[in-house]
Amino acid sequence: MSPSEAPAEAPSAAPDRPGLIDAVPVRHVGRWVAVVVIAVLVAMFAHLLLTNAAFRWTDVTFPAMVQAPVIEGLIRGTIVVTIGSMLLGVALGVVIAIMRLSPNKVLSYTSWVYTWFFRAIPRYVLLFIIGNLAVVLPRIDIGIPFDFIATDLLGLSSSFRLLGFDTQQIGTSIAGGILGLGLSEAAYMAEIARAGILSVDRGQDEAAQALGMSRGKAMRRIVLPQAMRVIVPPTGNEAIAMVKDTSLLIALPLGTELFFQLRAIGSRTFAVFPVAVAATLWYLVLGSVFMAVQYFLEQRFGRGFGATKAPGVQPVVAVGQGGR
Repeated sequence: MSPSEAPAEAPSAAPDRPGLIDAVPVRHVGRWVAVVVIAVLVAMFAHLLLTNAAFRWTDVTFPAMVQAPVIEGLIRGTIVVTIGSMLLGVALGVVIAIMRLSPNKVLSYTSWVYTWFFRAIPRYVLLFIIGNLAVVLPRIDIGIPFDFIATDLLGLSSSFRLLGFDTQQIGTSIAGGILGLGLSEAAYMAEIARAGILSVDRGQDEAAQALGMSRGKAMRRIVLPQAMRVIVPPTGNEAIAMVKDTSLLIALPLGTELFFQLRAIGSRTFAVFPVAVAATLWYLVLGSVFMAVQYFLEQRFGRGFGATKAPGVQPVVAVGQGGR
């Protein structure tokens, strides 16, 4: 082989990579200042709770929390009314939301008027009206509404009344509180349910109807289960707010309620502030329980949405695309 035919010299190897960069971490001074300020405020608040004699933990606050009328008010006037009102509000709200989305204009406008009315009326005023409903309607009967139809036209001695109840009893009972708060809650739940239904792609409903499902069956089995991912979080917030709104039952009037009973103890013992602290503790406990339930419901209905890769699972590399 002649010298001119000798192979060309191989290119020199690439220079070595530079060493590790000695980076100096950024100092977040503002974060540490905020931590110190928060720690000082927490210490001051704890010192206030433990040393201030106005709280009267042992002789008023804690004993007031476990008295029999307070426990009865907690169970019946707070927990039962909250659960009953939310069940009524959710069930009626879903129906109103479906009516709002109906192509039938009568149903759509009726649901709009319902939400407009009950969202505009304060709940205290609504409960006050229910408590005094007997002034306008002493009794509500379900059946033929006019007596002269049965007596004059049909010649009967009694009217066709299938079911009736005394509004005075409703206005002073737990049922009246559930009715008032539930009707108000249904207006808010209707908007929440409507937003959840609209969040589901329209093609889901169309595909279900193409498979032969009726509109109602498609709504129950296809649309609503997917809408629950959007409906559950605000519904949990509404339930927590309902726990606090049970203190408005005094407008009925209704004495079987947590805050009413604690305030009565404060009036008798002239210890207004300690019983207010006792009510605060009970509401904190109930709110924490409802928040925990809301968390687990969100996890249950949020499965499959935004799921992350399981630990230890390697990503699949497409053929012809090597991973680096």
